[in-house]
Amino acid sequence: MYDLTGFQRDLLYVIAGLDEPHGLAIKDELEEYYEKEIHHGRLYPNLDTLVEKGLAEKGQLDRRTNYYSLTARGRREIEARRDWEAQYVDEVLETAEAN
Repeated sequence: MYDLTGFQRDLLYVIAGLDEPHGLAIKDELEEYYEKEIHHGRLYPNLDTLVEKGLAEKGQLDRRTNYYSLTARGRREIEARRDWEAQYVDEVLETAEAN
């Protein structure tokens, strides 16, 4: 996961949080979070990168619509990232709560 951009990590998190979302559903979620438009030219090449890296799979709902899901590797990478983050963030949050 270390070699992904922040945008690509966000794509993985959105895919993980939705049930086999299609590209436009992923786009809508990120636009809400970023509070700005996500262009197709940014979205789909990054989704393709996640598929190429073996972190996500692309399936076909119909002839025009693809869906995305995490691979086992993608789930492991998210879990490892969250564990890594927790060793820094949890300590800060615990200190803040204690004060």
